[in-house]
Amino acid sequence: MSTHRIGLVVPSSNVTVETELPRILGRHPISDFSFHSTRMRMHTVSPEGLAAMNAQRERCVMEIADASPEVIMYACLVAIMVGGPGEHQRVESAVAEQLAAGGSQARIRSSAGALVEGLRALDAKRVALVMPYMLPLAQQVVEYIEAEGIEVVDWRALEVADNNEVGCIPGDRVMKAARSLDLSGADALVLSCCVQMPSLDLVQPAEDEFGIPVLSAATAGAYSVLRSLGLTAVIEGAGSLLRADVDSTPA
Repeated sequence: MSTHRIGLVVPSSNVTVETELPRILGRHPISDFSFHSTRMRMHTVSPEGLAAMNAQRERCVMEIADASPEVIMYACLVAIMVGGPGEHQRVESAVAEQLAAGGSQARIRSSAGALVEGLRALDAKRVALVMPYMLPLAQQVVEYIEAEGIEVVDWRALEVADNNEVGCIPGDRVMKAARSLDLSGADALVLSCCVQMPSLDLVQPAEDEFGIPVLSAATAGAYSVLRSLGLTAVIEGAGSLLRADVDSTPA
């Protein structure tokens, strides 16, 4: 069995994506993966902090390209979405050009693009969101998703600015926010609209409780990585998105 090498470009204070993504893909039925990270300095999730972090992108992309990954994930959702509608397409295109110029054949994905991809795979036209951001950034995330033609019917922002603290938000606080949402018109719930806010252990229980598809930035990222590699996107116990290949196969 071959091992697929995955590169991650992450904020320096992020620890969750390097935990949750390997846990998800480690349950893949037929493939193995290794994970290799490069870091951009960032502590406070603010427009200024995100802009300073994004300015480090080109250096980090080429550093991780030296490890010859098959796929690189730009793993900070809000850092993309603050750039305005369609920014994930612009960033992924710019990074792809940079990689090609440097002789790398790595595919590039972003957490922002992966979430949009995952929602479309679920045919979710109306969604609810839980996210850790301060209100102005949270509003930009809502506007970004709606610019993709997906209506946000309700959302909660936990207003945690320190990215280290985001990685320590307890699951019961996330679920309390989710239970306060009006999900009556939602096709899906994004339980963590952030790769740093832990939620993997909540996704399947929340789906069982609410009766609608539940995904997170992490499960969407895993789905996007698998699809980019041409691998089946079927992982047990990680929500409907990672059963999409099975559920869409004709009987």
